[in-house]
Amino acid sequence: MITPFQALACPLDGAPLTPAGSAWRCPSGHSFDIAAQGHTHLLPVQQKRSRDPGDSKEMVAARRRYLETGVYAPIADAVSRAVLDSGPADGSLACLDAGCGEGYYLRRLASAAEAAGQDLAVLGLDISKWAVLAAARQERRMGWVVGSNANLPVLPATLDRVLCLFGFPVYPEFARVLRPGGLLVQVDAGPDHLRELREVIYPVLKPERPLDLTPPPGFVLDGQDRVRYTTRLEGAALIADLLLMTPHLFRATAEGRARAAALSTLQVTVDVRLSRFRRI
Repeated sequence: MITPFQALACPLDGAPLTPAGSAWRCPSGHSFDIAAQGHTHLLPVQQKRSRDPGDSKEMVAARRRYLETGVYAPIADAVSRAVLDSGPADGSLACLDAGCGEGYYLRRLASAAEAAGQDLAVLGLDISKWAVLAAARQERRMGWVVGSNANLPVLPATLDRVLCLFGFPVYPEFARVLRPGGLLVQVDAGPDHLRELREVIYPVLKPERPLDLTPPPGFVLDGQDRVRYTTRLEGAALIADLLLMTPHLFRATAEGRARAAALSTLQVTVDVRLSRFRRI
């Protein structure tokens, strides 16, 4: 069974939030409306660094189109295995996707959990209001909030799993919200990830940084896997969506973007590292 994770904390004072009609409220009287789509904004204006932080509406739409093709399904399957394989035979797992985007990986996880008969309480969080809105429109059984990894609106030691997939890890916050023994599942780009696209848009590729397996404070390394395969992208629109959903769009020169726009097909390498860190 898939249910919304509800151990939420007020982003202003950290007190427990409780649902009250169409809002969440804390004992101090802070109130946060639940939108018609089911999500909640828990990112106060004083915690924003810009008026509209995170991915734009266009980037979210591009990511949704790209992921719906199934190109990254092997990554989603590896994440689901990491979350579920070491879970309890009975009882519920509480899982947060810290940087959930439009919810693709959580939806795949929910399907895997249902197939395995695993109860899952799920919260998707992203700093982009457009991403959370898109996620909430597609799946109403989960909890969705606009929030920041730097100040997770989650009560301490209430989660069994935290996902950080191609995101911005804030390890002290992840350690705070995970129960002892809980897992942080982190996915990062490997040295060959999208190499062919990068070779098109950049004149020279930067040297890869050496892999650091040092666990963050409060964690021990529980294991690491590599997901690596090649796939062919057909059509200029799909290639454009890939570029739009990555940071490479802003880092590339105008000439590099033009070279990518001229492509009608591209074989790319998908190469990611999946690390599991266990909370001490």
